[in-house]
Amino acid sequence: MSFDPNEFDRSYPRSGGETLGQYVGKTFLWMMVGLLVTFGVGILVWSTGLAWHIYVSAPGVHLVLLVGILIISFTLSTRIERMAVGTAVALFLTYSALFGFTVSLYLVLFELPSVMLAFLMTAVYFGALAAYGFLTRADLSRLGVLLTAGLILLILFALASLLIPGLTGLDRAVSFFAIAVFLAYTAYDTQRIKEYYHYYAGDPDLLAKASIFSALQLYLDFLNLFVRLLTILGRRKN
Repeated sequence: MSFDPNEFDRSYPRSGGETLGQYVGKTFLWMMVGLLVTFGVGILVWSTGLAWHIYVSAPGVHLVLLVGILIISFTLSTRIERMAVGTAVALFLTYSALFGFTVSLYLVLFELPSVMLAFLMTAVYFGALAAYGFLTRADLSRLGVLLTAGLILLILFALASLLIPGLTGLDRAVSFFAIAVFLAYTAYDTQRIKEYYHYYAGDPDLLAKASIFSALQLYLDFLNLFVRLLTILGRRKN
């Protein structure tokens, strides 16, 4: 899809009277619902002691959850145009709930003030870059290739660090690189919401599903920023 951000009309009603501003607001609302589910589940699992029990007695559970998360993410990415809106919403909320178990593990490993600080800093940085992505008149689509390359590098490093323990000494530098990548992704994905709005404006059903998909992308940007900031700033428990 190609588009010119400079030609967007932020007030012109489309798709049943929904303006671009309303559509973007709905997308961010879905993202926030996902985050509320994730952190709600994470806090619940942590506060009941279940997270510590899983961490000590059944570490393999997190691997199973990771596989489930990857399957849902792949399904949403490849089949969202063919599934019903309700199915897309259900998968997104299920994804968010499963990720809550991962968040509960961070609550076990890190002191609570560190987690709160990382969350607040993530909210500030994410908000600033999302605002830039929505307001800028620059075309950020050219960043797509660079951001994909950066994401592939992060994945390759994560896999290599499992095989070569000595690479863990580079974690801090890699975390700073990851923060830069996901900050850029935040602006990029925010601008793509406009692209979907104009591309699917004639089909309210596809437009609604595109909103869920965009919310998932922003949700992942936020959580990746949070995790990387936590690894840098967080104080681990004894």
